[in-house]
Amino acid sequence: MKDSSHFLSLIIPSFKQEKTIVKDIKRIKKITDNIRYDHEIIIVIDGKVDNTLQKLKKTNISNIKIISYQKNQGKSYAIRVGMNKAKGDYVMFVDAGMEIDPNGISMLLEHMEWYNADIIVGSKRHQASQVKYSFERKILSFGYYLIVKTLFGLNVKDTQAGIKIFRKKVLTKILPRLLEKKFAGDLEMLVVAKLLGFNRIYEAPIKLNYKLAELTSAATLNSIKGIFLDTLAIFYRLNILHYYNHHHSRFVFPKNMEIVVKKYTYVKL
Repeated sequence: MKDSSHFLSLIIPSFKQEKTIVKDIKRIKKITDNIRYDHEIIIVIDGKVDNTLQKLKKTNISNIKIISYQKNQGKSYAIRVGMNKAKGDYVMFVDAGMEIDPNGISMLLEHMEWYNADIIVGSKRHQASQVKYSFERKILSFGYYLIVKTLFGLNVKDTQAGIKIFRKKVLTKILPRLLEKKFAGDLEMLVVAKLLGFNRIYEAPIKLNYKLAELTSAATLNSIKGIFLDTLAIFYRLNILHYYNHHHSRFVFPKNMEIVVKKYTYVKL
């Protein structure tokens, strides 16, 4: 029997995932069907640049919601699109692609209950995490942790792993203040939450097997540069502009956004 005390919205941002998206969602769906909370799965396709949407439309996976739009905007923007459409009092996101083991969904939910937390952050640097990625990436991760600790005083050892869960009341306060679209959206969420007094932020272990491009690839180097610049921009908005102190305009959804509910029901906005 499901526990009716909470409802979970699980957001999965997706970009160029046509080769693996159906397999990935089936695996996640198998896991979420066995958790003790009722839930919804929201897949956000960040730009119609391949056949990801078509693959999901053709699949027999039920009880999913697919949000898509024409132009790629960035992962952080895609997550915010999903969060603004989420119905749950718990709202989680996990990266598509399966570098992060989706069994961590249950682990983060349990930590949410154990700590009565505002936010639970999946962390590569948790002592119980099982992580496979290169020594160079470990050095970069540690260096970024030191930068974040120095600039923002966050008591979180890993802000960038792509799995986190929030109470809806936290998102209600922070979403109208967020700006990041691409690289440092995870950090911005945590920084703004801390600013607004949501200090019950804890880390949970994850299992990660990072098999993406080498550090020397142009895309990866661009991401490293992007994260660094976006981090400085967050610091500037926080400490110089004091931008995050104020509630701003409502979130602007992308033009030509399409929502597919379950398999064949279409709503165009």
